Amino acid sequence: MIKKIMLVMLCLTMLPSVWAAQKPAAPESDTYAYYGFEPEIVTNYISNRKKLGFVRISVELMVKNPDDLVVIEHHDPLLRSAIVEILGNQPEDRIKSLTGREEIRKECYEELNKLLQQETGKSLIVNLLFTRYLYD
Repeated sequence: MIKKIMLVMLCLTMLPSVWAAQKPAAPESDTYAYYGFEPEIVTNYISNRKKLGFVRISVELMVKNPDDLVVIEHHDPLLRSAIVEILGNQPEDRIKSLTGREEIRKECYEELNKLLQQETGKSLIVNLLFTRYLYD
């Protein structure tokens, strides 16, 4: 009886590894790559106070194909300029609120894809992430 129980337990412990071996490999088309702007983007924004407000952000662009990183890098100055312009036209309330930050992120994502569409004929960016977002 003990031998049967041990045999059943051994079979149960081996079962997950058998299932894992039968699982199909993930398709290679889902390999994403990231492009980070270096150095960080620092610019002024419209402040309600008498002193000038500034925002400092790190931006990562997610692309579906790693080969697209070369195109993104080539257009880095154009994309960076668009982000600086968008941030510079924001009021202080929008810069400092979480919902405003998300709206700014979406606006940057849409504008950058629009620019890439004009320059390359393709919208290459899958997502735009703010990995650092500091303001004063």
